[in-house]
Amino acid sequence: MIAMIDCNSFYASCEQVFRPDLWGKPVVVLSNNDGCIIAANKEAKAMTHIPMFEPVFKIKDQLIKNKVTFFSSNYTLYGEMSQRVMNILSTFSPYVEVYSIDEAFIDVSGMEHIDLKDYGVLIKDTIAIHTGLPVGVGIAPTKVLAKLANKISKKEPRFSHVCVIDTEKKRIEALKWAKTKDVWGLGKKHQERLKNIGVFTAYQFTELPLSWVRKQMTVVGERLWRELRGESCIDFTTIPKPKKAVGTAKSFGTKLEDLERIEEACAYYISEVTEVLRTQKSCATYVQVFVTTNYHSNIDKQYSDSRTVTMSVPTNDTFALIREARKALHLIYKPGYRYKKVGVNLTGLIPQEYVQGNLFESTKLHDKRLMKVVDGLNNKYGKATVSSALVGTRVEEWELIKKERSKRMTTQWGDLLTVKSH
Repeated sequence: MIAMIDCNSFYASCEQVFRPDLWGKPVVVLSNNDGCIIAANKEAKAMTHIPMFEPVFKIKDQLIKNKVTFFSSNYTLYGEMSQRVMNILSTFSPYVEVYSIDEAFIDVSGMEHIDLKDYGVLIKDTIAIHTGLPVGVGIAPTKVLAKLANKISKKEPRFSHVCVIDTEKKRIEALKWAKTKDVWGLGKKHQERLKNIGVFTAYQFTELPLSWVRKQMTVVGERLWRELRGESCIDFTTIPKPKKAVGTAKSFGTKLEDLERIEEACAYYISEVTEVLRTQKSCATYVQVFVTTNYHSNIDKQYSDSRTVTMSVPTNDTFALIREARKALHLIYKPGYRYKKVGVNLTGLIPQEYVQGNLFESTKLHDKRLMKVVDGLNNKYGKATVSSALVGTRVEEWELIKKERSKRMTTQWGDLLTVKSH
């Protein structure tokens, strides 16, 4: 059996954990640069006149009028709260597959002798007690059925956020309840194909001949068909695969013209992505840098370009990659434009133990030790406590707009919650 745990309205719930005055009230979270709504709790979703992904400047008056609290994205907080949830799940099973920041599968095989409904409730309540986050739990023989059970647990009040599919009768009931759009992994093209032949529910899909599914929907459709019928076909992965590429690109809070501040942003982003490289013990062969203006502007001149540099020796050394990224930036930067974004991508990733040296370049043994010290200090005292001098001290002049960002109470000493006693 497999349990699927999904945090409810995760971003908004993280904000409410530290704001109990907002419990039961509408809360939304905004995208980078406070551009549009990307997450909302159930109270906000119930307000159909406030659409998701709508630019905030168009609906800000509506949000205020309807007493909707809005927050800038606080990914540091969300990531740390996610890790807390995953740590709790590891106490329930040694096999935890982190599917996304707010979702995970855990293997509960061998626990059929206990009441799985009670076990699901225990998981839900433990997470709520230790983190304050509400979750839904779905338990079933396969991943696709567990995902479906999780959806049912949230949609049907009688389940109280815990649904177990452990009998053939419950499986059939779940499949008849689910529309094809409710099936995890069944894309819109396949949904349309099924609709054209009169198939609207998951149950009707499982009643189709396997030969038709295999011919019309390839191996992907066949795998879903088998999973819905109770046959486990999707592997359980507890060790995430290393990323094949890492990168980041964020819009500036204000448009930039001078090269120096764009250099600082570029160096900062390189520092961010190289931390990811070292975490997964990979090295980058290529570093790409690109710049672009705001193509939505009718006033500014438009320009964009990119350049990729090949490292003489693949590396995850922040300072080496910053040096090469800076060279690439100088080649593509043109004065006279107001730039909206700079981005970096590290590709050609290989395991660091497979890196071959360059006959014409000396190997610097101290680089690894230096990076270890830098990572240790940043992990202990906070992000970017130690960084390249090229990052500078003017981050506030180009970083994302985040006027409504909450404090990072779980990761920053200066943002710790203060409790006063009377």
